[in-house]
Parts: sequence; C-alpha cells; structure tokens
Amino acid sequence: MATVKSKFDMYDPLGENFHRHEFPFYWIARVNALYTQEMERVLKKIDMDVPRWRIMMILMEQDPISISEVADQAVAKLPTITKILYRMRDQGLVELSTSASDGRVTLVSMTDDGRQRLETVRDSVSGIFKRCFQGLSAAQIKRLNGLLEQLHGNMRSLRN
Repeated sequence: MATVKSKFDMYDPLGENFHRHEFPFYWIARVNALYTQEMERVLKKIDMDVPRWRIMMILMEQDPISISEVADQAVAKLPTITKILYRMRDQGLVELSTSASDGRVTLVSMTDDGRQRLETVRDSVSGIFKRCFQGLSAAQIKRLNGLLEQLHGNMRSLRN
C-alpha cells in the first residue's frame, strides 16, 4: 500500500521524505542548547545561573506572583522552583509571603537587592541577544515570536 505524501511529509518523523534538518524541533533543540550554554557561560562570571535569571525576569514583569505561576512560566516543576526560591530568599533576592486572599498560596516578590542584581545580570546578557538576533528585523523577530507562541499553544493543548 502506497503512503499518501503530504506537504508536511519532510517534517513528519514518519514521513517518507523526512530529514532531520527539516524538522523544526531539531532546530529548536539546537538553538535552545546553544543559548543555554552561552547563558551559563556569561552568568557564571557574575555568580548567577539560568534558573534564577529566568525567575528574576518573570518577577520583573509580575511582582508579586504565586510560586505555582512562576513554575508555570519558567516551565519547571513546582518542587524545583520552590527550592530555588527558598535559596533566593536566603540570598536576599526575593521575599516570600502568604497571600491575603488565599492562605494556601505563597507569593514571591523581588527585593531591592534582587532588582539591583537583576540590572547587573541584564546588562551582562544583553550582548547575547544582540549577537543572536543580528541581521534580523524587528518584524522578523515579532513573526518568530508569533509562530513560537502558536506552537506553544498547540503543545499545551496536548496536555488536555
């Protein structure tokens, strides 16, 4: 029985004409791995790591925020984020408090020391962004973000 070829054949791992270089997740994984390696290299120089950086960037936009929401936005497991946040609290970067509206919810806020630290970190990693997106226009970056957001939504629907 002949298989029916579609315009997506080369992208589908089951496709007859599949090539890994045409598989979007191949490129997503490679880009993410290189980005993470470069971030780790730069952040290590200033006594920071990727998980704390990610949490601080979330808090920069949403403060206060629940621990579970931090875990969701950081794409990490709740116990892992909780451990990191308690270490960050001990370092004076964040404060943890109980929600006034729901005593079961722990809220996270960045301290003044945390905000100062974040500015140092943002300054250090800005060059990575500039080098990675060199030659791309703002419109191309916006389009890329839109496509990735759509892909993310599609993937989240797999969990339902």
